[in-house]
Amino acid sequence: MEKSKQKTRNIDLLNGPIFTSLTGLAVPIMATALVQMAYNLTDMAWIGLVGSGAVASVGTAGMYTWLSQGVVMLARMGGQVKVAHSLGEGRQDEAARYAAGAIQLGIFLAVCYALITVSLARPLIGFFGLTSPQIIEDAVQYMRITCGCIIFMYMNVILTGILTATGDSRTSFLANVVGLIANIILDPLMIFGIGPFPEMGVAGAAVATVTAQFIVTLVFILSVRRDSVIFDKVRLLSATPLRYFKSMARIGLPSAVQELIYCLISMSMTRLVAGWGDTGVAVQRVGSQIESISWMTAEGFGAAVNSFIGQNYGARRYSRVRQGYLTAVKTMIVWGLFCSGLLIALPGPIFGLFIHEPEIIPMGIDYLKILGYSQLFMCIEITTVGAFSGLGKTLPSSILSIIFTSARLPVAVALSATALGIDGIWWAFTVTSIAKGLIFFTGYMVTLKKMEGKHGKELALH
Repeated sequence: MEKSKQKTRNIDLLNGPIFTSLTGLAVPIMATALVQMAYNLTDMAWIGLVGSGAVASVGTAGMYTWLSQGVVMLARMGGQVKVAHSLGEGRQDEAARYAAGAIQLGIFLAVCYALITVSLARPLIGFFGLTSPQIIEDAVQYMRITCGCIIFMYMNVILTGILTATGDSRTSFLANVVGLIANIILDPLMIFGIGPFPEMGVAGAAVATVTAQFIVTLVFILSVRRDSVIFDKVRLLSATPLRYFKSMARIGLPSAVQELIYCLISMSMTRLVAGWGDTGVAVQRVGSQIESISWMTAEGFGAAVNSFIGQNYGARRYSRVRQGYLTAVKTMIVWGLFCSGLLIALPGPIFGLFIHEPEIIPMGIDYLKILGYSQLFMCIEITTVGAFSGLGKTLPSSILSIIFTSARLPVAVALSATALGIDGIWWAFTVTSIAKGLIFFTGYMVTLKKMEGKHGKELALH
């Protein structure tokens, strides 16, 4: 009975209507992304009540949590793609070995990252050039707590990727809902010292976040113990052959490097923003969290596209690869237009929910309006990156992304030196996002054209 229940969680990505299969997998992932966004915005709303200085502390320290996602991408992307390919080829035992290898690699990377960031927290925060001693101290505390316990986030990210590759996206959604509820309860208790808890301020937000992530990990562990697709075959205490790590690294390394460079560029941009004062950092932090309504959802959909294309590519069902991508792009166009309209039409009421100082709100309104013009193109870019990854072609998309993301810094320096001031930095984000969206879409259509020439008979069925 338990086994049959487990199987209903896994969507058949190789057969049936493409839109139904794709959206059936994507909707829970997108819902999970929205839950994670609510998770971040809940933190920001409570921290905003402490003041813009606290927001700046969390924003700068949070950059290193973001940087850690580039490190875990090596295990997450390599594991997810190879599990999907193996399942598409009908090799469940091999898929289980890739899953075990991804988890083992994730644990190793988490320990290394925690040791480095905890021991070097103060000089790493010093990179941003913050001026307030209190903001700096709060940022160091927040970073040591969240990065020191990064293993829980790593396990959640890797297990989400593996389960998505099997066609199960609902488990991740349920686990993250539990984490959101825990975070909503814990944030005010630990930040403001309600009941038996001491008032911890920014450190309390970090403890609440880590505790919620730990709870999510527990939910994942309890869920995968009942899995009968691959996790019943996973042996974490057994050594994974080196060739599996090499295969995952070949696929995951370009994505990891891309994410790391993307974050490093954003950190440099944050340092540039700090030239307009610590309040500028607070505006960027809050604005990026609000903007996550589009990019986190697009990343969720991109993860679904990754697994859908990965399984069908492994099964040599090339017509479904093509149709799946085009269906995904059409869906993201609708979502991107909605997000653009939301940020452009309602920037004041939205930003005012998180920052309450009247002198800062106009700067936040400008941020949301300017970034609003790029949301459609950013959604297309992220979805296409997932499609390239599903084919195992992470290197070309990583190269393109690195080139145009790196261009943000010189463009921002040039534009901010004009009458635009700090708005020039926001326009640098928007201009490069528009360019990446157009180029990625064109590049993938060219890839499909080449595939059509190579596998004309299969694609002629479309």
